[in-house]
Amino acid sequence: MHPIDLPRRRLLVAGSAALLAACQPAAPAFHGIDLTGADYAQDFRLRDPAGRTRTLADFKGQAVLLFFGFTQCPDVCPTALARAAQAKALLGELGARLQVVFVTVDPERDTPQVLQAYTKAFDESFLGLYGSLDETAELARNFKAYYKKVPTGASYTMDHTALSYVYDPAGQLRVVLRHDQTAEQYAQDLRRLLA
Repeated sequence: MHPIDLPRRRLLVAGSAALLAACQPAAPAFHGIDLTGADYAQDFRLRDPAGRTRTLADFKGQAVLLFFGFTQCPDVCPTALARAAQAKALLGELGARLQVVFVTVDPERDTPQVLQAYTKAFDESFLGLYGSLDETAELARNFKAYYKKVPTGASYTMDHTALSYVYDPAGQLRVVLRHDQTAEQYAQDLRRLLA
C-alpha cells in the first residue's frame, strides 16, 4: 500500500462513521410525546375559582402542565394530580416555576368552590379552571382531547383523555405526558424545559 493511501483511508472511514451516525435516529428528548411545533392546543381562555379569565400568557416564564378531568373522577384524575405534585417536589427549586392547571370537563358539578378545594388538596399552587359547556367542548376540540358524559343510574360519570399537556416557559406546547409515566419521568421532562 502506498503511504499516502493510509491517511486518506482513515479520513474516509472517519467520514463514513460520522455520516452513519448522522443517519441514526436521535434519542428522544422526552419520555412523553414530543409535540414541539404542533399547530393545536395553542392557548386557553377559562375562568379560575375567583372568576378571573386566565390564559396561557398569565404563566409566562413558567412551565405549564395542563390536565383535563373532573373532581368526582375515582382514579385517573387524583392519580394524575398526585403524580404532578410528586414531580413538582422532585424538581426541587425548579418546582416553583411549574404551574399545574386542572381543566374540568364537568362544569355542571365542578363549581368554582369545588374546583378550588380539589386542586388545593394536591398542592396549594395548583389551579382549577372552568368554562361553560360550550367553551369546554370548544377547548377540548382545540386540544384534540376526548371527553364524554356517561350515564350511571341516576347520575353520570365522565370518560376523558388521560394526558397532560406541557408548555415551556415561553408558552409553546412541547410535550404530552402519558398516564403510565412515573413521577420521575414527568420531572425529567419538565426539568429539560425549565433548565
